[in-house]
Amino acid sequence: MKRKTTIAGWVLPKQESSWAPPGTWTNIDLDVTPLARRTWTSWTIVGYWISDIISVQSWETGSSILAVGLTWREAILAIVLGSSVMAVPMTLNGYAGSKTHVPFPILARSSFGYQFSKFPIVVRLITCLFWHAITNYLAIAPATQVIRAIWPSYRDLPNWIPEPVGITTQQMVSYFIVWIIQFPLLLIPPHRMKWLFVAKVIMMTATVVGMLIWICVRAGGSGTIWEQSATVSGSQKSWLIMWSINSCTASWSTVGVNIPDFTRYIGAPRSSLSQGIGFPLICSWIAIIGIVVTSASGVVFGEFLWDPIAIMDTWDGPAGRAAAFFAGISWCLAQICVNISATVISGANDMASLWPKWMNIKRGAIAITVIGGWVMVPWKILHSASSLLSFMNSLGIFLAPIMGVQLSDFFVVKRQSIDIPALYEPYGRYAYWHGINWRALAAMVTSVAPTLPGLINAVNPSIDIGGAVYVTDLNWYYGFFSAFSVYATLSLLVPAHETLVSGMIYTTEGIAEDGTGTPIDKEQREPEKLP
Repeated sequence: MKRKTTIAGWVLPKQESSWAPPGTWTNIDLDVTPLARRTWTSWTIVGYWISDIISVQSWETGSSILAVGLTWREAILAIVLGSSVMAVPMTLNGYAGSKTHVPFPILARSSFGYQFSKFPIVVRLITCLFWHAITNYLAIAPATQVIRAIWPSYRDLPNWIPEPVGITTQQMVSYFIVWIIQFPLLLIPPHRMKWLFVAKVIMMTATVVGMLIWICVRAGGSGTIWEQSATVSGSQKSWLIMWSINSCTASWSTVGVNIPDFTRYIGAPRSSLSQGIGFPLICSWIAIIGIVVTSASGVVFGEFLWDPIAIMDTWDGPAGRAAAFFAGISWCLAQICVNISATVISGANDMASLWPKWMNIKRGAIAITVIGGWVMVPWKILHSASSLLSFMNSLGIFLAPIMGVQLSDFFVVKRQSIDIPALYEPYGRYAYWHGINWRALAAMVTSVAPTLPGLINAVNPSIDIGGAVYVTDLNWYYGFFSAFSVYATLSLLVPAHETLVSGMIYTTEGIAEDGTGTPIDKEQREPEKLP
């Protein structure tokens, strides 16, 4: 502790195994994942996705689609098709992480360049901070259910906080309890999180299935939402369907970009491919259950309750309170695990990449939860800044092109052959031009520029953007495919020969290896042109 009283005492030790040359810095959380930490399997990935997908947000996906005038048919179509489309680039990006065993901030240097890679890192870090704040806040309601199940009088807790603050005393107490419980869980190293994912899988599966059976029995069926007709028609209905599919795809852009941060811990790269099937199945399963439960709630309560916590709040009496206690804990764990998998680990990797001398994953996790959990005042974000929320949602216009550039680089341009030690060298083969790959820059400009009017309209809906609204309704698809094709075309027409190697070059505990495990001397790591 005495060392921590000086600035120098907070400097992290530089790893001897690092390929970073003198004058640069890295740490074990940025280095190639050691063999001892490659503990994840295909089942771990399934558990990860169940952990990440099952949340209040996913449960309510159908409500946002029905709210614009469509029916359950279009809602299920959008959810199934949107998640299935996202499963393809997400699986491929995850495979890149499992094959290179490096996190997203390091892998991005191959396509964007050593310095320009900081742009997608900063975009993702900002997104992680805001969504960490929002996901934290959404854990208040289930936490309140747990507490009131033990002490029913908690429902009537007097409020001593002024209304302009945007949160009540009861909500603040629940929030603080969730944050305190969550804090030590955030400090668990990612390669040791399997048990946490397993716990959520068991608890949430029991909770979700239990709520489905209970309400369908009470309603005598699955309700009446299936009889509703669309309130829109013609071209308006067609564009709303396209918007819904785009939204269901784009909503997973953050974790689609993040996934190498987790698949780097997989021992066998092919194990990461299991998410291509598991991801859309889990997305569809939870959203369809949400629609069925909501439909049945219309019969039981006289109105459609899309929020599962609102249904739990009706459970009273000894049996009802016991059910609310268990379900509340499950939904709290659901939000905590979403925070870990979708915001904290990824944001911590970003911080470790931007400030490797001072930040590792553990310190980054602390910074993310302090800044996102308190400094950014989550209750203000949700209650006082609807335009800010729209702005954060629109940051997806950057994430789709980032994913497109990454996949184009790894599979089309580099053909899965990367000199991993060079990813840590500021002036190595991936320096491009002053650390910037102009091909990635051109792809980003081409993809983002036409969608910027949609970002402006999200911040200020009163601004008329004319026909650009149609591009906005398909911004994920336009952004991804345009960036993918532009980057591939420029890279093949004007190749950066110095970045091309004939086979994958790994680093494992300071030893460079080719794809077959044969040691390679650093002198042999000369760029080779691919045929």
